[in-house]
Amino acid sequence: MKKLLFICLVFASTNGFSQGLFQRLSFGLKAGANYSNYTNASFATEGIVGFHAGALVNFRITDNFSVQEEFLLSSQGAKVKDNTLFGKENLNVYYMTVPFVLKYRTNFGLYIEAGPQAGFRIKEDVGSNSFGEFANKMDLAGVGGIGYQTKSGFGIGARYVAGISKVGNFNASNIKTDFRTNVIQSSIFYIF
Repeated sequence: MKKLLFICLVFASTNGFSQGLFQRLSFGLKAGANYSNYTNASFATEGIVGFHAGALVNFRITDNFSVQEEFLLSSQGAKVKDNTLFGKENLNVYYMTVPFVLKYRTNFGLYIEAGPQAGFRIKEDVGSNSFGEFANKMDLAGVGGIGYQTKSGFGIGARYVAGISKVGNFNASNIKTDFRTNVIQSSIFYIF
């Protein structure tokens, strides 16, 4: 009888705990514009405009703190100003980016966020080239941002993505491949 009572108590407390976890979990959609460029490149570049869009999962730790993971299709790259290897091409690389941020939200809706991001190359469009792949399959970065979210779940945000890993995955004697992607993002989102 004592064992049965103990099992019932454990089950009841576990059930209540798991229901509390699901109440803290929310999902959403996010989309916006990117402005990206390469830094530390041995060739002259200009920034280009791209996009990002996808879904997010938010887990509220307290009333003000949460962790958020996003799954975004993101176009990044740069426009080459003058280079014999690339010509004057737009170097577009499409990634599935997965930022994982710690988010602090004030009671009136203003928030700040920061964390790591992993990007997985899906496609690249770098014009005609003879060197094979242009970008590495994985791109690591750090992100930080600020925004505003209403109580109904709608929000706007701005984020800076600073590349940590090198982008280039090609062999060229006159060009260094250790340049990095930097991106400024502006977004709208809705959390259900």
